[in-house]
Amino acid sequence: MNRTSVALLAALEAVIVAAIGLGVCLVPLTLLWAFQYQLGADWLVVWRAAADIWLVGHGVNLTVALDPQTVATLGLPGAAAPFQITIALLGFAVLTAGLGVRTGARAAQTPHRITGAVTAIAVFLAISALVALTSGSAVVQPSVWQGFLLPPFVYAVGVGCGFVLAALRSPASSASTASAASDDAPTSAGAPDGNGSRPERPGTALADAPVVVALRDRVDAVPDAVRAGALDALRAGTAATAMIVGVAALILALLIFGNYGTMISLYEQLQTGVLGGIALTLGQLAFLPNLVIWLASWLVGPGFAIGTGSSVSPIGTELGPLPGLPLFGVIPPGGFSFGLVGIVVPLLAGFAAAVLLRSRAAAPHPGLRTLFLTAAGIGIVAGIELGLLAWWSSGSLGPGRLHDVGPNPWLVGLLAAAEVAVAAAIGSATGGRLKR
Repeated sequence: MNRTSVALLAALEAVIVAAIGLGVCLVPLTLLWAFQYQLGADWLVVWRAAADIWLVGHGVNLTVALDPQTVATLGLPGAAAPFQITIALLGFAVLTAGLGVRTGARAAQTPHRITGAVTAIAVFLAISALVALTSGSAVVQPSVWQGFLLPPFVYAVGVGCGFVLAALRSPASSASTASAASDDAPTSAGAPDGNGSRPERPGTALADAPVVVALRDRVDAVPDAVRAGALDALRAGTAATAMIVGVAALILALLIFGNYGTMISLYEQLQTGVLGGIALTLGQLAFLPNLVIWLASWLVGPGFAIGTGSSVSPIGTELGPLPGLPLFGVIPPGGFSFGLVGIVVPLLAGFAAAVLLRSRAAAPHPGLRTLFLTAAGIGIVAGIELGLLAWWSSGSLGPGRLHDVGPNPWLVGLLAAAEVAVAAAIGSATGGRLKR
């Protein structure tokens, strides 16, 4: 497969990824416009609304300026002045990043993987710019520069993860490919292939870049023990984060099942109709990753807020008026019944990650200093990851008290780092004894 074919296929895949995300917003809104509103407005209004939702799902801020009549109808305190919506509907970001992983994995299997990845990201950037320029209205206006950059950034993160996963799945083939490319360098570098284009030797185009060479030299200067410890901490810390988020997702599923009646009654109070209910449900599905991260923050300890002055944490729950979303029916006014027991989850996650890491370690008797440094690294990695997730899932949901919604990322990161590090230190010692 030559470079042109790889670039065209990558561009097509980027278009499909963007179309899937936009279609999730556009299709239900178009059906709602056609059947419930009888085509009574310009379809461009529907497109702009779908574009706004897609952009905010990737972290783009929206500035909302309501007219006086709408403010009087809604009765929201502070809605008379323009306000921002900065909370991301992370379902769209997860969808884009997940499909980006697929793009990166496919590009990594071609002989022109850099060309494929760069082309896909560039096409997605062009689509995102087009969406940002055609979105917005007199009422809602997204940040144009964020619309240009944030969706492609999310997609690029997924593409990069796809590259890494492809390398981990076939390390032997990657090494043999790189070796073959090195052996063929004197004869094939710059020789055109059968289609008239010069082949891109896998790994050499990027590896020979001055920045990459300088970075590789710096990495090689780091002692092997330090590099191995950093990689171990990265793996185990990420595993601990995945365990905490996984338990939070399981708890959310149980809460939705247990509070199903409350959520149905909230749907009935909203009286949205069938199509409106479908559109509302899709919007709440996009909000599910946010709520999973909020519950992970609750397990860590700080909890989260739904409005200024409110708090949902293991210590206690203080709630004011909640937005009328049926999904918020999973949050009981008196707090969750399992209380401080939830804090055991990050401790168990750090302990389990360290035990698994220590049981597979090559050195049977590492020094006490190495053990505690690795445990501290595991905690730092988990704290940074959970703190970033908490930051990405929080923001402003509306005017007035809804300006502060979600967990405090600094508290989540610091407490998670401390809890996971302590548990990892115990788990490292236990794992060593199990290995012996």
